[in-house]
Amino acid sequence: MAETNETRRIDAAYRGHGLASWVLGAVVTVKIAQGLLLLFANDYVVRTADGIPLDAYSPAGAQTVRSVCALLGLDRLLFGALAIAVLVRYRGMIPAMFLLLLLNDVGRLLILQVFPISRVGSPLGPTMNLVLLGLIIVGLALSLSRQGAVRAESVQRIS
Repeated sequence: MAETNETRRIDAAYRGHGLASWVLGAVVTVKIAQGLLLLFANDYVVRTADGIPLDAYSPAGAQTVRSVCALLGLDRLLFGALAIAVLVRYRGMIPAMFLLLLLNDVGRLLILQVFPISRVGSPLGPTMNLVLLGLIIVGLALSLSRQGAVRAESVQRIS
């Protein structure tokens, strides 16, 4: 099949609402910060932000919890790196990035329904993650809006 000008490709052309990229930037900034904290302040984050009572576990069990949380931190950093690439170079994939983040967060919530985590107190982490989920949903809706497409079409007509 011959390639035409109508061939779709992933590039910097973005047709959604401009605010969506700012929402993605904010979400990714928080997720990268969470990832760094899970890697470099693991014990503190697990005990305070996540409310996981490490003292209630055997030393081997507590170390397993720390390791799993550090792995989650690495995942957040990798998602962050991908989102930065989307924001900087592949802006046309902003809706796909929001969808990927949405599927990840909703999947994690569903898994936690089957395998709940024992927590103490009222940790901030789960609440923060729900706020981020709300921002992801708003960002996805904004990124799918056609306001940007109208603006791009009008710019093309002017040129």
